[in-house]
Amino acid sequence: MQKNLHNPSEQMQHPSSQTNITYTQELFRKSIHLCSLSIPIIYAFISRETALWLLSGIFFPVLTIDLARHWIPALERLVRKIFGGMMRAHELAENRVLLNGATYVLLSAILCVLLFPKIIAITAFAVLIVSDIASALIGRKFGKTRFLDKSLEGTTAFWISAWIVVGTIWSLTLAPWQYAVIGGIATFIGGIVEAASIRLKMDDNFSIPLSTGSVLWLLTLMLETPVQMRLLTLLT
Repeated sequence: MQKNLHNPSEQMQHPSSQTNITYTQELFRKSIHLCSLSIPIIYAFISRETALWLLSGIFFPVLTIDLARHWIPALERLVRKIFGGMMRAHELAENRVLLNGATYVLLSAILCVLLFPKIIAITAFAVLIVSDIASALIGRKFGKTRFLDKSLEGTTAFWISAWIVVGTIWSLTLAPWQYAVIGGIATFIGGIVEAASIRLKMDDNFSIPLSTGSVLWLLTLMLETPVQMRLLTLLT
């Protein structure tokens, strides 16, 4: 008799890794992921140059370790001993060199700061942290209806939490009302990209902020000049 190794909702939420970690481990992984919310919060109070220096100072050592562990057995054993319980199957694969989620988070943070105006970078990255957590936890626990590569329940959680993030930033920054509208559209598209991350062969820690930020930036450029200028000077 074939054993039912996974909850159907878990298979739906992470088909590429078959959620090789338990839900408790997922909670712990996401609690660490939540710490990354400090990045957009701190960036709101510092300059782009300072943010890039700080992020680069963390990213390059992490990247070096992430790559080196594939060729240094002792380092690989140490990484597995400390973080193995939270790492997904593809992050532990020995037959190919792949970056882990933490490395992608830092890479996407640097790219957001480099590519987007401050308000857009903060929005895109905050959505990555908050909505990725909501999508994963709700999708694994309650996901029943397949939507692209994930579950409709998880993606709905992504959309709702992303709109809360947009609403919170809109309220705190006193941004024009147009920001809330285009932010809602951008995060809706970001949720679709997150749900299709497997077929797109992209880590969602990379695809979520870059897609959300790109759409939000494009929609911002379509606004009337006074509104656009007001929005782009927020937090600068």
